[in-house]
Amino acid sequence: MRIGQGVDVHRFSTDAARELWLGLVLIPDVVGLEGHSDADVATHALIDALLGAANLGDIGHHFPPTDERYAGAKSVDMLTSTRQLVETAGFRISSADLTILAEQPKLAWFIPTMSERLSEVAGTTVSVKATTLEGLGALGRQEGIGATAVVLLEEAP
Repeated sequence: MRIGQGVDVHRFSTDAARELWLGLVLIPDVVGLEGHSDADVATHALIDALLGAANLGDIGHHFPPTDERYAGAKSVDMLTSTRQLVETAGFRISSADLTILAEQPKLAWFIPTMSERLSEVAGTTVSVKATTLEGLGALGRQEGIGATAVVLLEEAP
Protein backbone atom coordinates (compact mmCIF):
# COMPACT_ATOMS: atom_id res chain seq x y z
CA MET A 1 0.00 0.00 0.00
CA ARG A 2 1.10 3.56 -0.68
CA ILE A 3 -0.14 6.84 0.77
CA GLY A 4 0.05 10.14 -1.12
CA GLN A 5 -0.68 13.72 -0.16
CA GLY A 6 -1.47 16.64 -2.43
CA VAL A 7 -1.92 20.37 -1.92
CA ASP A 8 -2.88 23.08 -4.40
CA VAL A 9 -3.72 26.78 -4.11
CA HIS A 10 -4.81 29.31 -6.75
CA ARG A 11 -5.70 32.97 -6.44
CA PHE A 12 -8.96 34.35 -7.79
CA SER A 13 -8.76 35.68 -11.33
CA THR A 14 -9.12 39.33 -12.23
CA ASP A 15 -10.99 38.17 -15.35
CA ALA A 16 -14.68 38.30 -14.41
CA ALA A 17 -15.48 35.89 -17.27
CA ARG A 18 -13.23 33.10 -15.91
CA GLU A 19 -15.20 30.04 -14.77
CA LEU A 20 -14.77 28.45 -11.33
CA TRP A 21 -14.23 24.69 -11.51
CA LEU A 22 -13.89 22.71 -8.29
CA GLY A 23 -13.90 18.93 -8.06
CA LEU A 24 -14.92 18.66 -11.73
CA VAL A 25 -18.01 20.79 -11.07
CA LEU A 26 -18.70 24.23 -12.53
CA ILE A 27 -19.65 26.59 -9.70
CA PRO A 28 -21.97 29.23 -11.19
CA ASP A 29 -21.95 32.97 -10.63
CA VAL A 30 -18.45 33.09 -9.11
CA VAL A 31 -15.19 34.36 -10.61
CA GLY A 32 -12.78 31.52 -11.33
CA LEU A 33 -9.19 30.95 -10.33
CA GLU A 34 -6.01 31.94 -12.14
CA GLY A 35 -4.12 29.12 -13.77
CA HIS A 36 -2.67 27.71 -16.96
CA SER A 37 -5.36 25.02 -17.07
CA ASP A 38 -8.90 25.29 -15.68
CA ALA A 39 -7.29 25.85 -12.22
CA ASP A 40 -9.48 23.25 -10.46
CA VAL A 41 -7.54 23.23 -7.17
CA ALA A 42 -9.51 20.31 -5.74
CA THR A 43 -8.79 18.00 -8.66
CA HIS A 44 -5.19 19.21 -8.86
CA ALA A 45 -4.59 18.34 -5.19
CA LEU A 46 -6.02 14.87 -5.89
CA ILE A 47 -3.75 14.47 -8.94
CA ASP A 48 -0.68 15.44 -6.90
CA ALA A 49 -1.62 12.97 -4.16
CA LEU A 50 -2.01 10.17 -6.71
CA LEU A 51 1.29 10.94 -8.42
CA GLY A 52 3.08 11.18 -5.08
CA ALA A 53 1.75 7.87 -3.82
CA ALA A 54 2.92 6.15 -7.02
CA ASN A 55 6.30 7.94 -6.86
CA LEU A 56 5.65 9.51 -10.26
CA GLY A 57 6.60 13.11 -9.52
CA ASP A 58 4.06 15.91 -9.37
CA ILE A 59 1.44 17.68 -11.45
CA GLY A 60 3.94 20.27 -12.71
CA HIS A 61 6.13 17.50 -14.10
CA HIS A 62 3.32 15.81 -16.04
CA PHE A 63 1.28 18.91 -16.96
CA PRO A 64 3.79 21.78 -16.96
CA PRO A 65 2.38 25.32 -17.01
CA THR A 66 5.07 26.21 -19.55
CA ASP A 67 3.66 23.73 -22.08
CA GLU A 68 1.03 25.27 -24.35
CA ARG A 69 -0.58 21.84 -24.83
CA TYR A 70 -2.02 22.30 -21.35
CA ALA A 71 -3.24 25.88 -21.77
CA GLY A 72 -6.89 25.74 -20.73
CA ALA A 73 -6.64 21.98 -20.08
CA LYS A 74 -9.64 20.37 -18.40
CA SER A 75 -8.89 18.73 -15.06
CA VAL A 76 -11.11 15.78 -15.95
CA ASP A 77 -8.63 14.93 -18.72
CA MET A 78 -5.66 15.45 -16.40
CA LEU A 79 -7.19 13.17 -13.76
CA THR A 80 -7.98 10.52 -16.39
CA SER A 81 -4.37 10.60 -17.58
CA THR A 82 -3.10 10.44 -14.00
CA ARG A 83 -5.23 7.40 -13.24
CA GLN A 84 -3.76 5.70 -16.32
CA LEU A 85 -0.21 6.54 -15.14
CA VAL A 86 -0.93 5.14 -11.69
CA GLU A 87 -2.41 1.95 -13.13
CA THR A 88 0.50 1.54 -15.56
CA ALA A 89 2.83 1.82 -12.56
CA GLY A 90 1.09 -1.22 -11.08
CA PHE A 91 -1.34 0.35 -8.62
CA ARG A 92 -5.06 0.76 -8.19
CA ILE A 93 -6.66 3.64 -6.31
CA SER A 94 -8.14 2.30 -3.08
CA SER A 95 -9.53 5.50 -1.55
CA ALA A 96 -9.21 9.27 -1.60
CA ASP A 97 -10.15 12.09 0.76
CA LEU A 98 -10.24 15.73 -0.34
CA THR A 99 -10.72 18.97 1.58
CA ILE A 100 -11.40 22.32 -0.10
CA LEU A 101 -10.27 25.41 1.82
CA ALA A 102 -12.46 28.39 0.94
CA GLU A 103 -14.29 31.21 2.68
CA GLN A 104 -16.46 31.76 -0.39
CA PRO A 105 -18.35 30.46 -2.23
CA LYS A 106 -20.32 28.21 0.07
CA LEU A 107 -19.91 24.71 -1.35
CA ALA A 108 -22.16 22.38 0.67
CA TRP A 109 -24.72 22.08 -2.12
CA PHE A 110 -22.04 21.07 -4.69
CA ILE A 111 -20.10 18.54 -2.61
CA PRO A 112 -22.21 15.44 -3.42
CA THR A 113 -21.80 16.10 -7.16
CA MET A 114 -18.06 16.69 -6.75
CA SER A 115 -17.72 13.38 -4.92
CA GLU A 116 -19.75 11.58 -7.57
CA ARG A 117 -17.80 12.98 -10.53
CA LEU A 118 -14.36 12.56 -8.97
CA SER A 119 -15.23 9.02 -7.86
CA GLU A 120 -16.35 8.10 -11.37
CA VAL A 121 -13.11 9.28 -12.96
CA ALA A 122 -10.84 7.94 -10.19
CA GLY A 123 -12.56 4.57 -10.09
CA THR A 124 -13.01 4.63 -6.33
CA THR A 125 -14.88 6.62 -3.70
CA VAL A 126 -13.52 10.14 -3.34
CA SER A 127 -14.74 11.80 -0.16
CA VAL A 128 -15.07 15.59 -0.50
CA LYS A 129 -15.35 18.14 2.29
CA ALA A 130 -15.03 21.90 2.54
CA THR A 131 -13.95 24.15 5.37
CA THR A 132 -13.25 27.83 5.94
CA LEU A 133 -10.10 29.31 7.40
CA GLU A 134 -11.96 31.57 9.84
CA GLY A 135 -10.67 34.66 8.04
CA LEU A 136 -7.00 33.76 8.61
CA GLY A 137 -4.31 34.16 5.96
CA ALA A 138 -4.64 34.78 2.22
CA LEU A 139 -7.35 32.14 1.77
CA GLY A 140 -9.22 33.47 4.79
CA ARG A 141 -9.11 36.94 3.21
CA GLN A 142 -10.77 35.40 0.14
CA GLU A 143 -7.77 35.93 -2.12
CA GLY A 144 -8.06 32.40 -3.47
CA ILE A 145 -9.01 28.78 -2.80
CA GLY A 146 -6.88 25.85 -1.71
CA ALA A 147 -7.32 22.11 -1.40
CA THR A 148 -5.62 19.14 0.22
CA ALA A 149 -5.96 15.48 -0.71
CA VAL A 150 -4.86 12.15 0.70
CA VAL A 151 -5.00 8.90 -1.26
CA LEU A 152 -4.33 5.25 -0.65
CA LEU A 153 -3.01 3.09 -3.48
CA GLU A 154 -2.77 -0.70 -3.48
CA GLU A 155 -0.61 -2.86 -5.67
CA ALA A 156 -2.75 -4.11 -8.54
CA PRO A 157 -3.39 -7.86 -8.50
